[in-house]
Amino acid sequence: MKVLWLQASGCGGCTMSALCAEAPDLIDTLATAGVEFLWHPALSLATGGEVRQLLQALEAGEIALDCLAVEGAIARGPMGTGRFQMLSGTGRSMLDWVRALAPLAGHVVAVGSCAAYGGVTSAGGNPSDAVGLAFEGAHPGGVLAAEFRARSGLPVVNIAGCPTHPGWVTETLMLLARGHLAAADLDALGRPLFYAQHLVHHGCPRNEFYEYKASALQLSDLGCMMEHLGCVGTQAVGDCNIRPWNGEGSCTRGGYPCIACTAPEFEEPRHPFTETPKVAGIPVGLPADMPKAWFMALASLSKAATPERIAKNAVAPRLTVPPTIRKPGGRR
Repeated sequence: MKVLWLQASGCGGCTMSALCAEAPDLIDTLATAGVEFLWHPALSLATGGEVRQLLQALEAGEIALDCLAVEGAIARGPMGTGRFQMLSGTGRSMLDWVRALAPLAGHVVAVGSCAAYGGVTSAGGNPSDAVGLAFEGAHPGGVLAAEFRARSGLPVVNIAGCPTHPGWVTETLMLLARGHLAAADLDALGRPLFYAQHLVHHGCPRNEFYEYKASALQLSDLGCMMEHLGCVGTQAVGDCNIRPWNGEGSCTRGGYPCIACTAPEFEEPRHPFTETPKVAGIPVGLPADMPKAWFMALASLSKAATPERIAKNAVAPRLTVPPTIRKPGGRR
């Protein structure tokens, strides 16, 4: 499968993240699966006239485009012309190129939340009128129509994340190359279910504190960050804590709350990322599928039953009370 990778309005962080894949690395993983880049602006040697010729050949149908991957949001401004972001040397906007090439592609992949939904690029006043490929925030229809389908019959595949996990990128491309990713394998927001069927909460090292509602009060504390520090890992999709970055890291493992970067409009939560909005002392963002009354009852019981070890460790920067060592049952 030959992939044309374009970088639009964004920071390039998803490419940086993908390059951090280890054992094996990005290039070896894709090469083994028969996936190669026709062109990638940061990884390919071709530049200038060579790239212009490639783009022209793709548009003319002289070279088959198996997969179009776009990283970064697409700027539609000013006035819908897209000329805030020109594809250098072509005299045409990125908006124009994406709309011209997408219908020719076997698959279209949005790499990262900016390409998927607009992301950080569309935050604030959004003066460049940046949107995702097939979504504008949570609303279907972006640069491409909501009913858009690639030649394969699939909608845009949204590998959402800010940045996206390197494993999500490689696995999605490999599944597409083998024809093993169908529409039924995507959720309602176009994200592959192999990672979107999990919550960031799954595998979080702070889960013991969550169970007892033993909460951190500041970012250096070990406790659960849901109650006071804005963590929405119980609502956010992603297997970040099941297979951490580079086998070791994730936001919550690093002491920072999950901000649901795989979701549309995460960039504007209308409150500081590290604060939990509350009504009458109850967090507004409750765990997925949990009624408010259940949460209140569970929280009250959990706090009442919190062991001293967990209560003390929750508000400490490191473990201060180790687990109790018990003798094996049946021995004297």
